[in-house]
Amino acid sequence: MPEILPDFSSSVKLKYVKLGYQYLVNHFLTLLLIPIIAAVTVHLLHLGPDAVISSVKSIHLDLVQILSSIFFITFISTVYFMSKPRPIYLVDYTCYKPPITCRVPFSTFMEHSRLILKDNPKSVEFQMRILERSGLGEETSLPPAIHYIPPKPNMEAARGEAEVVIFSAIDNLFAKTGLKPKDIDILIVNCSLFSPTPSLSAMVVNKYKLRSNIKSYNLSGMGCSAGIIAIDLARDLLQVLPNSNAVVVSTEIITPNYYQGKERAMLLPNCLFRMGSAALLLSNKRRERSRAKYKLVHVVRTHKGSDDRAYKCVYEQEDHQGLVGINLSKDLMVIAAEALKSNITTMGPLVLPASEQLLFLLTLIGRKIFNPKWKPYIPDFKLAFEHFCIHAGGRAVIDELQKNLQLSAEHVEASRMTLHRFGNTSSSSLWYELSYIESKGRMKKGDRVWQIAFGSGFKCNSAVWKCNRNIKTPIAGPWEDCIDRYPVHIPEVVKL
Repeated sequence: MPEILPDFSSSVKLKYVKLGYQYLVNHFLTLLLIPIIAAVTVHLLHLGPDAVISSVKSIHLDLVQILSSIFFITFISTVYFMSKPRPIYLVDYTCYKPPITCRVPFSTFMEHSRLILKDNPKSVEFQMRILERSGLGEETSLPPAIHYIPPKPNMEAARGEAEVVIFSAIDNLFAKTGLKPKDIDILIVNCSLFSPTPSLSAMVVNKYKLRSNIKSYNLSGMGCSAGIIAIDLARDLLQVLPNSNAVVVSTEIITPNYYQGKERAMLLPNCLFRMGSAALLLSNKRRERSRAKYKLVHVVRTHKGSDDRAYKCVYEQEDHQGLVGINLSKDLMVIAAEALKSNITTMGPLVLPASEQLLFLLTLIGRKIFNPKWKPYIPDFKLAFEHFCIHAGGRAVIDELQKNLQLSAEHVEASRMTLHRFGNTSSSSLWYELSYIESKGRMKKGDRVWQIAFGSGFKCNSAVWKCNRNIKTPIAGPWEDCIDRYPVHIPEVVKL
């Protein structure tokens, strides 16, 4: 009988084949140059030192040629260094930690819902079902005005919440970095749904008596992804303002946006959104490089607002009773997936190793030329990043991204635990997640972080950071009294 060939698919570990392929493609130029350099070195050794010296002496250059060459090299070097973007560093950041008095356990939330919606038990039951499957824990917080029965969402209470969450975060940032108010050159505050006059940025200028020539910006109406938009704006400003510091504050004020009507699509945000705020210090100063935590590498923004369905999937409106709330469309997850696809299509070439880009290109060509039914190749973004901070907008958002990007449970752990402990804090949630990773002692020098956020409009925005130094486990912060308890098991349904 003929000898049976071994089953190579089982005898050879294909992961090592893939690793070898990745190494070959990613280091192609290095592997190509090594034999060329070796051949040149052998040839020079074969000629001997006398022959090499005589060859160099045979080259005759006059003074004009030498000076012209020096000028040309100097000119090219000057143009290169002047056109090179300034490095932007994240010196440090802080997150607001709500007091225990603001916590809203499930029992408290449901009791309030029953009293506020006593004439509509179906809406109460709907909120209970959402809360059971939300992924939130028992320690999330709502502002004091929402604790009243009925809630008192007036302007004074809203300003009070804004002052507490914003000033607390900035005060902690000043204490943590040693920054003084007079050292701030740029101030950017983003808050989507609360936009008073004077603005929140003016409120900060007044509180800390900032300089009269400060570049101050207030971003509103841009949803949960506005934090990355603020970072992008700060980056652009720091490119044209040398030797400057920028303070970015990301928050969402819950008080004036707590919906008290009966529309189910507008009751959903009540179950998910909670108090939170983050303040961060960005700088382009060279002296900040040694102590800065991270360096900004890329910002990629995707806007699908030209599509009517995407534009209206997160929409502030009045219900039939005239009560204002945020309507979340049933198509939200589909639209978010489309926005993510566009965003990672732009992000991929910037961050993926050559091996993944080549596989993606070959699959794309194969589908176009040979067989459109070929399964599209999904690049492995785990080769480009060590950490992922996915906006904690809800359990469904995290589940979909984990599935589409083929991430492990550990990769999405920071997002799930942030949602459980703090709820959806809107644009600031990314910083609670980054703080979680640091509090677990997982951040090392050279690690790359991908922050992904979604927002109304509809937008999907990404920021890529590179860890600038080894980061010690922080003593203080939003996780200081609970990090040892995490991660926790979060059941699919928590029966209330």
